[in-house]
Amino acid sequence: MSARTSPIGPEPSNFDLPELQHPAALSTATHPTGILSTHTMAGNPREQWERLQVILQNRARRAGGGGAFRFGMPGGGGAPAAALAVLMLGGYALSQSLFNVDGGHRAIKYSRISGVKKEIYNEGTHFRIPWIETPIIYDVRAKPRNVASLTGTKDLQMVNITCRVLSRPRIDALPQIYRTLGTDFDERVLPSIVNEVLKSVVAQFNASQLITQRENVARLVRDNLARRAARFNITLDDVSLTHLAFSPEFTAAVEAKQVAQQEAQRAAFLVDKARQEKQATIVRAQGEARSAELIGEAIKKSKSYIELRRIENARHIATILQEAGKNKLYLDAEGLGLNLNADVADAQKK
Repeated sequence: MSARTSPIGPEPSNFDLPELQHPAALSTATHPTGILSTHTMAGNPREQWERLQVILQNRARRAGGGGAFRFGMPGGGGAPAAALAVLMLGGYALSQSLFNVDGGHRAIKYSRISGVKKEIYNEGTHFRIPWIETPIIYDVRAKPRNVASLTGTKDLQMVNITCRVLSRPRIDALPQIYRTLGTDFDERVLPSIVNEVLKSVVAQFNASQLITQRENVARLVRDNLARRAARFNITLDDVSLTHLAFSPEFTAAVEAKQVAQQEAQRAAFLVDKARQEKQATIVRAQGEARSAELIGEAIKKSKSYIELRRIENARHIATILQEAGKNKLYLDAEGLGLNLNADVADAQKK
């Protein structure tokens, strides 16, 4: 069999090679595993290695691989697989290089080399170095929190009080907050300082003052809390007292006191009413006495007053008779006041 030609020279066939002239060698040429076992059984190691190289090169030429033997990639098909692997690796690296900051949030970076960085990242998409930098995202919107506390008043009465706080972190101090408090800063700080401020403020007032001066109490709590939270770079948007309750015994005592005060006020009102009625009776009697004196003096001086009274009585009698209609009325002429002059004369004679 003649040898084939190739760019690098004539290619020897399997039967041109002396190591493949033997039938056993020819059979092993088609089975690489057999080649290893046959040639390792005879000859020195150098000859065995040279024979193995020649056989592998011949198999690579027959497969069209360009003279180079590649395990598992016959025909030179490794280039597309390598390109696909590089593309997938690049896509993964790109996805790890981006991070998003949602609305109402801010982000900082932690570097394995330099630690927490000072830059603060706004909403949007940003870059980072994969496996070196880690983004820490904070929610900077105001969050409500209710803190309940059992404390004592100035007059040693126990009171249950609940405070509602709206808090958010200072954006320019996020790196410092992460170094000192972490991401759960509100859970670490607010419960302790709210309890402390409530106890210190409530202790300045009596139990009754907590109700009557509630606005003043809330203002003091708000000012003290804002000042304490500012030390931890926390901003308080609103502080309010949502619940205030005393012990059942104190509540019953307050109600009994209120009832007693109302009864006392009612008794004082009745006394004052009787005094006023008495004064009104005295004034009325004095007025009637003075009126009688004036009438007597007027009668003594002139008869015109008597005539005026007689006319008024006659008009009044006429009105009664008109309203009576067909009914018959029997009136005593002596009591109608129509003969006032005779009455006065009789009185003077007596």
